[in-house]
Formats: sequence, structure tokens, C-alpha cells
Amino acid sequence: MRRTALVAGAARGVGALAARRLAAAAWDVVAVDTDEVGLAATALRSPNTHVRTCDVTDPEDVADILGVTGAVHRLVIAPPPAYAPPPAYAPPPAYAPPGALEAPLDEVMRRAFLGPAALVSAALPGMLERGAGEVIVIVPSGASPATAAAAAAGRAYVEALAAEHRGRGVAFRCVSPPAGVPDRLVLDEIDRSLARPGDVHVAPGGRPGPLRLAPRRPRPPRASAPPR
Repeated sequence: MRRTALVAGAARGVGALAARRLAAAAWDVVAVDTDEVGLAATALRSPNTHVRTCDVTDPEDVADILGVTGAVHRLVIAPPPAYAPPPAYAPPPAYAPPGALEAPLDEVMRRAFLGPAALVSAALPGMLERGAGEVIVIVPSGASPATAAAAAAGRAYVEALAAEHRGRGVAFRCVSPPAGVPDRLVLDEIDRSLARPGDVHVAPGGRPGPLRLAPRRPRPPRASAPPR
């Protein structure tokens, strides 16, 4: 039986790479995003990648996508792109207080947490009914308070789902890689964690979990032992 993966945020970055890797591994991939041009690039020369324009913050879009895919075997949610203010947005003056240039908290939470959480909630029942599935959520990393709040909410949500549905055949993974970690290393570590039995929470460095994602530093050369 061919496996089906739904990859949200597949037009760029780690989401695009995840979609291409799954397609190369003979998965049927449904790649969704709001960026049609980016989706076309992701699916280039990949006959088993099917692209759909979808806004995961829109319940109707999510329902339409799952109506097409049916129950999926793997759900991958990549973080949204950096917030871009609407055209009518007027930047605050140079004397604005710290934080004035940041994206509004409600907008970041909607795009980086509420939308992805709704997609997980919609896809999860089909996995639970089958008794097998994989939910992979890559939450945004960043120093802004709004991004940190969205990442913390995403981690807590995935951990709560993993605890609630323990032993029902669905694996949950959540990772918030620090800036500078290559996308391929993020996906490599997630794949390795999926090969381990049991419920494993993929966490950023400094928190309990099997995954410690951080930029690798070169090891200093070992001093050779003095001749005897």
C-alpha cells in the first residue's frame, strides 16, 4: 500500500525539502501552501507530488484538502514564512519603543500555532481510526516574544496530544531548531527519531528529548601524547 504524506508549508525551506524527500522515497505527497510558485518548484519533476493551494488558518481550506487526501499516513507542518505587514502598514517612527516593529501577537499565533493546530486536529482522527500515523510539527524559532509564545504553545500542544493518545499507534514529533541549523539535519534527526520505538518527543536543546539540534562546532584537535 502506498503511503500518503500531507506537507503544509511546502513551498519553501524545510517544508519543501521534506516534500521532496518523501516523494523520492516513493510516498504520495500532497504539498500545500499559499505560494503557488513555490509549490510548483517543490513538485518539479516529481510525478507523485500533488500541489494544492491551501491556507491552513482557513477551516474550509483544511476540510477541502483532507476531503481530497483522506486519512494520511504522515502529516508534516513546517513553520510559516516571516511575517510581512500588509501594504497599508505604516512603520512606526524611529523613536518607537522596543518591540514596536514586531509582528502582532495575534497574527503570529494564528499563523504559527492556531492554524497548524487546527490542521493536526483535522488529520488526527483518520490516523487514530487506522491505528497508525506520524504527526511532525516544526515550530518557528526566533527571539521575538510573539514567536517564542507560538513555539511554546506548539510544543505544549503536541506533547499533550502525545500523552492523550499514547499507545494508539500515532507517533508525535515536535522540534524547534535554532537558527543556523541546516534543514537537512533537522529532517535527518526527525527520521532517526521515528525509527525508535515508543513515544518520543523531539525537543530543542536544553529540554528533555532525544533531539539536540544546535549548530555543530568543530572539535579542537587532540593533543598528541609526548614521546616516551
